[in-house]
Amino acid sequence: MKIAVVGTGYVGLVTGTCFAETGNDVFCIDIDANKVKKLANGEITIYEPGLEKLFLRNMKEERLHFTTSLEEGIRDAVIIFLALPTPPGEDGSADLKYVLGVAEDLGKIIQEYKVIVDKSTVPVGTAEKVHAAIAKNCKVDFDVVSNPEFLREGVAVDDFMKPDRVVIGTTSERAKKLMDDLYAPFVRQGNPVIFMDERSAELTKYAANSFLAMKISFMNEIARLCELLGADVDMVRRGVGSDNRIGKRFLFPGIGYGGSCFPKDVHALVRSSRDINYDFRILEAVMEVNESQKLHLIPKISQYFNNTLKGKHFALWGLAFKPNTDDTREAPALYIINALIEAGATVSAFDPEAMPNVKKQIGDKIMYAENQYSALLDADALIIATEWNEFRTPDFTKIQKSLKNKVIFDGRNLFDLKAMRELGFHYESIGRATVK
Repeated sequence: MKIAVVGTGYVGLVTGTCFAETGNDVFCIDIDANKVKKLANGEITIYEPGLEKLFLRNMKEERLHFTTSLEEGIRDAVIIFLALPTPPGEDGSADLKYVLGVAEDLGKIIQEYKVIVDKSTVPVGTAEKVHAAIAKNCKVDFDVVSNPEFLREGVAVDDFMKPDRVVIGTTSERAKKLMDDLYAPFVRQGNPVIFMDERSAELTKYAANSFLAMKISFMNEIARLCELLGADVDMVRRGVGSDNRIGKRFLFPGIGYGGSCFPKDVHALVRSSRDINYDFRILEAVMEVNESQKLHLIPKISQYFNNTLKGKHFALWGLAFKPNTDDTREAPALYIINALIEAGATVSAFDPEAMPNVKKQIGDKIMYAENQYSALLDADALIIATEWNEFRTPDFTKIQKSLKNKVIFDGRNLFDLKAMRELGFHYESIGRATVK
């Protein structure tokens, strides 16, 4: 099948590459000429485990193409995916200018029946707006489908190639048949393709992400309660997660969620609710809890240093909002850095992938280390903000030799309390007893 993907960001590039992997001929379109040039030359522009191998293979097989021309890219395509940014406005609502702008352009150039698919996360009612924008200038039949993505950064290729489910919103039998054929290779093991109306599909994406954000914030509240009551959140997590009605995933306490999806989607659903005069009180609380959780380590750090952080120097492990990605959008590490700098401290940070992105954002406000151990040199304490695997079993002898004090503040609960006690560290984590 011939497919076009408009937008070569995270979702667009993964989508285009994975569809090409199942034998489709895919044109990816972007207005950023420099990015298109890099991609056309075989240079991948995002970090995502497993993606580069598929990308290069499909470039070699000439199933994956890149262009800045919308007309060229969609000319032969039967299905056109819109994988465009929907950034939050100041009020938290999703900005649809990119989606609707491309929709209007498509209406001017479509010459035969095509299916236009909203792959971006968009508010309820967007499919109707996209249909209206295309119909202004279009003289042929077309259908607009909602097909929200459920990709987790760090495992996006697996999520796409082996989806738990595929949600497709359409009331058109013609579009349904095309979409069913397109996704058939991805669900051979029996995972469902769930068809529904467009509005329900749009809401499904927001509901899923908001529910997961709620689970995270709930466990972070439980972790705070554990600290006050002398309970251990790891024990509570295991007890709760063993209930199959709840499940084990998204129950790990930490320093809040970040990234491009959860913060944006929760805000957007709250904003959409307000627009119809509905007060989504649970999600209001989720946002409030998450904002405060990002800085939950700061009072612990401040108290240890007698409420004086001026002149202190900290090592920070982890800048990305989660491991296996270079994405730093809404990363808790950045909130911690800002708080430390405002208090007069300095920071030396290391992250396996995200340092270039942070340097673009904040420049030389912090120091960037060559590796995790060089970040420790002469630091008063180590702060852990991202649970990269290489941080889980470090050389504690090297840590002791490099730090001024044997002090670790762990925002991801990486280490065993008994082991830290035996090693003689002052160790503070989330929802667990302090090791002194």
